[in-house]
Amino acid sequence: MVRLIACIGLGAFLSAVVRPTYGDITVFSNARSVGIYFLCMVTMGYAENAREKILTEIFNGYDGKIPPNYDNGNFFVQSMLHIRNYTNTPVKSSVQIYIIGIDSINEATMDFSMSFFVRQRWVDNRLNYTPTLNMSRLELDTKRMSNVWVPDLYFVNEKKADVHHVTVPNKLMHIYPDGLVVYSMRVTAVFSCTMDLQKYPLDDQKCYVVLESYGYSTETLVMRWHPNPVEKADNLQLPQFELQNITDYICDVTYAGVTYTCLKLELFLHRNLGYYIIQVYIPSFLIVILSWVSFWLNVDSTPARISLGLLTVLTMTTQSQGAKASLPRVSYIKAIDIWMSTCLLFVFAALIEFAYVNVLARVDQRKVNSVTSKLNEAKEDEEEKTQNQQSWCFTKLEDKERARMLDKISRAIFPAVFLVFNIIYWLVYVFWEPSPAA
Repeated sequence: MVRLIACIGLGAFLSAVVRPTYGDITVFSNARSVGIYFLCMVTMGYAENAREKILTEIFNGYDGKIPPNYDNGNFFVQSMLHIRNYTNTPVKSSVQIYIIGIDSINEATMDFSMSFFVRQRWVDNRLNYTPTLNMSRLELDTKRMSNVWVPDLYFVNEKKADVHHVTVPNKLMHIYPDGLVVYSMRVTAVFSCTMDLQKYPLDDQKCYVVLESYGYSTETLVMRWHPNPVEKADNLQLPQFELQNITDYICDVTYAGVTYTCLKLELFLHRNLGYYIIQVYIPSFLIVILSWVSFWLNVDSTPARISLGLLTVLTMTTQSQGAKASLPRVSYIKAIDIWMSTCLLFVFAALIEFAYVNVLARVDQRKVNSVTSKLNEAKEDEEEKTQNQQSWCFTKLEDKERARMLDKISRAIFPAVFLVFNIIYWLVYVFWEPSPAA
């Protein structure tokens, strides 16, 4: 300390006391610069030495395997004396999550991927120190972090998780003079999310992030949410969902008679319908309308009508399979199933209508051929022939009109029924909320 004061005094003398001689400004400038440089180097060197000294002192005798306040240091003594009524002050850890991004939400595997920072704060009185030279905190290297006790936090519904290590382990630890430890790490994890897809794709989903202590009971560790439990990146966007709300809970649980601390986040996700309107609903709607074109074609245009009917049925079947390809094989009926099945039913009904009309036309044609054959064979007189021709014309007119009338009725019935279906479908699935037990 004496040498430090002496060095600082010398630097201050050189930087502030030295004055130019005989008006030589260069001498003054150089002397002052050397003094300031010398003062800065001495101060920085002392700060580094002080930091190393503090780290050596606080880790001398420190055991990172024992939690802070673990019976205030008397646990081993009392256990040796078989004193069983000892008290233990739990460590209170404050937890905060900063969401960087929600990368994907997969309905097929019912999970979602999220990148975030986990920030924890707790007090370890064994790490108290006296700051020097306005040293507000100690910033630990990742190699020294392994020497410090940290809460054994884990994610209950995590499928896969990774702590980033490029280019160094993405961890941060600051120790403050009063023993406050701030610990942060960057994690990318895949969390399970049980989804109810009855209203898919007009659905909302609730996904959870559950944190617990793996080995410490509430007698040793208590985790609670930070006053500002969740922060989000300003540019946080999801491709198919909108993150509408995040709710935090305290969910302490008991296993085998032992209570463990637990925290839960509920993410309320609203699905954006724009993609499905463009890629699913509008194309299928147009295919159904296209199938109605056959009602305006001539009854005798068999190749055109059958080609149009088969084309719409096959296209509708292919689109239905594509819309359901990314969904799990659940036992209940989804909204997309109702829509695609109904559209397929409409185009199939249009094809069946054509088949019935075609049958009527062919029956009529067989009648014409039969009457003509009988007239040629019997060679009846002119009066009988005229009478039979009039009867044939009446029959022909009756069958043709039935086929044409069926087409005319279909032109009105099919659009009307499809319109009624759309009204019921959108009213039900926009306003209906399935029960949680479903």
